[in-house]
Amino acid sequence: MKIPARTLVVVADGGGARVFRNVGDEQYLMLKQEELLEVMNVNDDGPAGSMPPEASGEEIDEATFAKQLAHNLNAGALKHQYDHLVLMADPQTLGQMRPQLHKETTARMLAEIGKNLTNAPLEDIERALQNGKAQGT
Repeated sequence: MKIPARTLVVVADGGGARVFRNVGDEQYLMLKQEELLEVMNVNDDGPAGSMPPEASGEEIDEATFAKQLAHNLNAGALKHQYDHLVLMADPQTLGQMRPQLHKETTARMLAEIGKNLTNAPLEDIERALQNGKAQGT
């Protein structure tokens, strides 16, 4: 998979996200971490959509984080902070985020990767991106 220079690469799960920027180019991917995001103000901001009554506190926190992350990505797209986006997250987090993503965000998305590499070394993330294990949007 070719990832243009300056592409935003977000690697997330229900509890946090690592935000990278490709400081290389399409030929030579080189990710540089810009941010580390975690769940914030869970009590002030509920989950996306409805949750089943048997949902655990952890599941509610994960859904809330997915919503917060989607809103951050939407704000970045609307402020033109990135032109291209690759979103890598576990399938559950991706599913919680999709309905929350603005059309400006999805228009910038090069690919979604349904894989949890949030705690993986940078080399593993780069390898997954280069191997093209992604679904285009």
